[in-house]
Amino acid sequence: MFIDRSKISVTSGIGGDGASSFRREKYIAKGGPDGGDGGRGGSVILLADANINTLIDFRYKRKFVAENGDRGTGGNKSGKSAEALYIKVPAGTVVYDGDTDELITDLSAPGMSAVIVKGGRGGRGNSRFVSSVNRAPTFAELGEPGETKNLRLELKLLADVGLCGFPSVGKSSIIASVSSARPEIAAYHFTTTVPVLGVVRLDEGKSLVMADIPGLIAGAHEGKGLGHEFLRHVERTRVLIHVLDASGSEGRDPIEDFEIINAELREFSEKLITKPQIVAANKMDLPDARANYERLEKYFSEKGYELFPISAATGEGLKKLINRAAALIEEYREEIVPIEEVRVYEAKAKEPATVSREPDGSFVVHSKELVRLVAMTDFNNEEALHRFQKLWKNFDVDEKLVERGIKDGDTVKVSDMVFEYRS
Repeated sequence: MFIDRSKISVTSGIGGDGASSFRREKYIAKGGPDGGDGGRGGSVILLADANINTLIDFRYKRKFVAENGDRGTGGNKSGKSAEALYIKVPAGTVVYDGDTDELITDLSAPGMSAVIVKGGRGGRGNSRFVSSVNRAPTFAELGEPGETKNLRLELKLLADVGLCGFPSVGKSSIIASVSSARPEIAAYHFTTTVPVLGVVRLDEGKSLVMADIPGLIAGAHEGKGLGHEFLRHVERTRVLIHVLDASGSEGRDPIEDFEIINAELREFSEKLITKPQIVAANKMDLPDARANYERLEKYFSEKGYELFPISAATGEGLKKLINRAAALIEEYREEIVPIEEVRVYEAKAKEPATVSREPDGSFVVHSKELVRLVAMTDFNNEEALHRFQKLWKNFDVDEKLVERGIKDGDTVKVSDMVFEYRS
């Protein structure tokens, strides 16, 4: 079964809690704080694997959760960080944010990887909070929460040569003749409903990968038929073989078919129409094809396309067609898109907190930094609570709450934490 699209959810691990501990040794009456830091939670990384061809592994398992970091211990011993969770996907997988449709990464070659969600940072132990005014802090940070992201995975096949054309022009018969691929072949439209890959052996131990792209129709770029499902696979190929039914056996004009399909390629992506393209006039074993050939030869000669008369049924002309495609692959070089700007990653400035009002009258504070602070604070510890109150003032939230009309006793929410306001 060929699966080329899937949705999954990934969650990174929670950081381990920091330890609140004091040195306890014989003859040392008052040992200092020695709580170690928690270990980092596991990140989730997607890895392009050359040995995987489809996304079928994600048909049933759709949720992936990395392990959490271990908590710190006394003696300034840090907790063990969790191993990263590697998820293997086929080379050619494009990854989108499932909620925003934003492109996250394109794993176009084997071995490429991308960190999708980072593991939560381990909480700091109490030994990290020693200061001149607090020589024996009793609190430690909790581990930072992990992050969850919904993903949409789309596979674009990696093939050297793509066979394109209308349904029933003989693409499946060609790939069956020149490779060991065995697509379904029958005398009705859309026999091939999923792309088929075949390895074509050439002379001197060389080979190329050919993709039988299911038949396209007019309006494919708008999603008609299964246009969007199939056109994206053409994007990865380096050379296109445009297959025509030279006999016009179904009452269609092969020249008109050629123009329709090329218009669909152009509408889907201007890049497709710039790829090297050769034309295969198939079914030359039929009398109508031989009668049409002179007209086809004249037309494609004027258009600047190489035309190859072939018969997938008898094997006529296939070797010459494949050899020419192989030569074009050797000549083809992907156009390098110049980088318009260089991104310099700097530490992000703290985003100002904002306040909104719920229908029930409660106030909601929106701030990523505050949400993180809440998650990493042990509110059962009096010192940790005091530290939180001091840090809270740095966000100027109180002033914004007053502007919104807050009064003593009103409810304030930060993430899942609920507070009662006191001026």
